[in-house]
Amino acid sequence: MVMEKYELQKLRDLPIEGVAERLGLRVSRHKSLCPFHEDSHPSLSFRVSKNTYRCFVCGASGGTIDLVMRHLHVDFREACRWLADEHNMIIDEWKPQTSDISHQTSFDASRYKRFFERPWLNEEARRFLFDERRLDPRVVGWCRLTSWKDKQGVAWLQIPYYNKERQLVGIQNRNLVRGALPRFRFPQGSECGIYNLPVLNLLRPGEQLFITEGCSDCWAMLSSGHKAIAIPSATLLTKKDVEILESLTMNHESLTVHMYPDRDEPGERLFLQLQKVLPSLVHHQLPPDCKDFSDFYTLNIKH
Repeated sequence: MVMEKYELQKLRDLPIEGVAERLGLRVSRHKSLCPFHEDSHPSLSFRVSKNTYRCFVCGASGGTIDLVMRHLHVDFREACRWLADEHNMIIDEWKPQTSDISHQTSFDASRYKRFFERPWLNEEARRFLFDERRLDPRVVGWCRLTSWKDKQGVAWLQIPYYNKERQLVGIQNRNLVRGALPRFRFPQGSECGIYNLPVLNLLRPGEQLFITEGCSDCWAMLSSGHKAIAIPSATLLTKKDVEILESLTMNHESLTVHMYPDRDEPGERLFLQLQKVLPSLVHHQLPPDCKDFSDFYTLNIKH
């Protein structure tokens, strides 16, 4: 089983220090404690220009995929799946080296539109959305979330991505089994960049718009009564996505754009990257006991 070369390159190009932090390593000044031997003084060094790591004590070295393989004790294939899932990256399904499947790259919206005309939520999806996430049913309806089960009986949440004109451009399938891999699946050709773009047509003068990282935080923000869009991460923004963000304040007079960055270094780094595109982006601080806005929302909704 193989992946396309361009897909592998996407994974290899992910920022090595960001991957290390997702793995739980604490990176400071391009160094961290090496997880591959008993280390009391940071000996694992990251070379950002080459996107590689190297330990000058035990000799461990490599790139993003090597780091995941060694740290999680998984093979090449599982390391690639983990990287794609953790960074919400779209990669095609694994396929045999010899296959008669046509190399279709465009997304066939007509094949999937009917699934979202009458959304249906199975028990697992309802538990995830309403019991765990405590989302407003009106938000779930607006986002047209639906669910299905595969041949193995695994429940999936199906999340449609629309452009500003509410045309279906992509689908993200989220595994509802906690800890299971893969966490996400995408039909071939899906454009899952900025999420919830139709809300931009509802903005009124002087309103606030919130930017979140990922769909879950977006649902929480919408459920709290704010208009919101979501991005997968700043490192995955396409040129088209950047143009959409840059046009926000140009096309909507007096609009203010806000963000609650996740309470970690990647979250703050994401805010700074987005601020380059949106210089007036307003920073909001989450409480110490909340790692992201979803945590903040569920904590407050329970009281």
